[in-house]
Amino acid sequence: MQAALVDYLIIGIYFVFVLGIGFALKKQVVTSEDFFLSGRSIPSWITGLAFLSANLGAIEVMGMAGNGAEYGIMTAHFYWVGAIPAMLFLSIFMMPFYYGSRIRSVPEYLKLRFNESTRAFNAVSFAIMTVLMSGINMYAMAIVFNLLLNWDMTASILVSAVVVLAYTALGGLTSSIYNEVLQFFLIVLGFLPLTIIGIVNIGGWQGLSAQLPAGFSHLWSHTAGVNNPMGIDWLGIVSGLGFVLSFGYWCTDFLVIQRALAAKDLAAAQRTPLIAAFPKIFFPAITVLPGMIALALVPQLGHNPSDPHMRYDMALPLLLAKYYPSGMLGIGLTAMLASFMSGMAGNITAFNTVFTYDIYRNYFAKNKSDGHYMMVGRLATAGGIFVSIFTAYFVMSAPSIMDYMQTIFSFFNAPLFATFLLGMFWKRATPSGAFVGLVCGTLAALVQFVLTGQGMLHYSSVMAGNFWRASIAWLVCFLVTIAISFVTKPKPLEELTGLVWGTTVESGSAVLVWYKRPTVLAVLILVLTIVCNLIFW
Repeated sequence: MQAALVDYLIIGIYFVFVLGIGFALKKQVVTSEDFFLSGRSIPSWITGLAFLSANLGAIEVMGMAGNGAEYGIMTAHFYWVGAIPAMLFLSIFMMPFYYGSRIRSVPEYLKLRFNESTRAFNAVSFAIMTVLMSGINMYAMAIVFNLLLNWDMTASILVSAVVVLAYTALGGLTSSIYNEVLQFFLIVLGFLPLTIIGIVNIGGWQGLSAQLPAGFSHLWSHTAGVNNPMGIDWLGIVSGLGFVLSFGYWCTDFLVIQRALAAKDLAAAQRTPLIAAFPKIFFPAITVLPGMIALALVPQLGHNPSDPHMRYDMALPLLLAKYYPSGMLGIGLTAMLASFMSGMAGNITAFNTVFTYDIYRNYFAKNKSDGHYMMVGRLATAGGIFVSIFTAYFVMSAPSIMDYMQTIFSFFNAPLFATFLLGMFWKRATPSGAFVGLVCGTLAALVQFVLTGQGMLHYSSVMAGNFWRASIAWLVCFLVTIAISFVTKPKPLEELTGLVWGTTVESGSAVLVWYKRPTVLAVLILVLTIVCNLIFW
């Protein structure tokens, strides 16, 4: 990858711009709520794009392109099965409880609905998960710097850490959100032309399908087992990805929910995931397709794990190097850097909020000033990035970024979704049941992971193991929570107001025009998603 002066200038301008946003918004950060939740004042179109962009890190860009090369169009299941239905469910059914209860974090909801022990377990596990996830983006950015400037991995990781630390510590969540909106448009501008150029040069969809292994150009028709690149049948996809992992992430992960909580009212908070869902439907065109094109051009991609430049995750950088001339290469590389910093900043802003409100404030300093907690939030930002530097090296041992990510989610998000599902929709779920169920579900995932590593359980692919681990963790948590709840005392109904389905919650606007009504938008999005599944069946 030979970058020219103009490419370096484009990248330099981007860095100056994102740092400038941080400095410009610093004066608006007066209280801790400004720093952690943007004062709950952001319009829904901005929170919607930020909701989507917070998920557009290395996982989405390099990871999905890498999975496109590894599994073909079946990677689109992560969008049309593994994202859209859960985003709609979050908007219609769960956001009224999150926003209406005026919580500052997802673990805080668990405290209100259940007890302090459940909140503490979730807060600590979420803090661990976010720094592990942030390391993915650092690792991906380091690869780009290594290709572009021939820097070693450590130097590249340190540069990415310093830039993200600067703008998130200065402007807090508001800085992160506005940078995420900028990064969304950069990602589309940087990668959509790449897909168009690639698909035209390779002879359209028919030409691409002809150059790929059997089964790489179909979503569902090969899930019966013949020529199935992902190695998992339709039941595993629907249960492990479409239900457990998908709902566990989009409905309980504070990284994305934090963006909705920054909206100016409940109606705007409900529209946030719906606004994000519309472009999400079409994102396989700029993430999955480039990976498939890269595999067609470089068939040996992913076949030599010892060569870091031939990992599946390198599909997108290799395609940039092939098709983009100087100038366009700078835009493409800037889009990649934007995605990495967006993902890293999203994880770090979620981490500093949970650490400050749910860990530090509750267990170390309960009655300090608002300014004190804002200072701790900034220190937590630095601490989270520092720990993320070390977790970046864990990613190098994984077959691909997406395999690593889904492994983490199967431990933390899968059992958590069972806890939330019972907590929000079953008044009889008890504090003891929730805590014991959550711990048992997490331990079940750990046991399955160890047995797989010891060769006692076998799966056709790493991703198949992740899907089944998630299903097992969810099921164990779900059943244990129910069993313990039947023999322990539930909380009084008056303490559950606004926290459980069937109780009073804050209502949205009395009258909304049809295109702002969450149910109308959700139905339209669902129809478009079904059409996409049928087209690529």
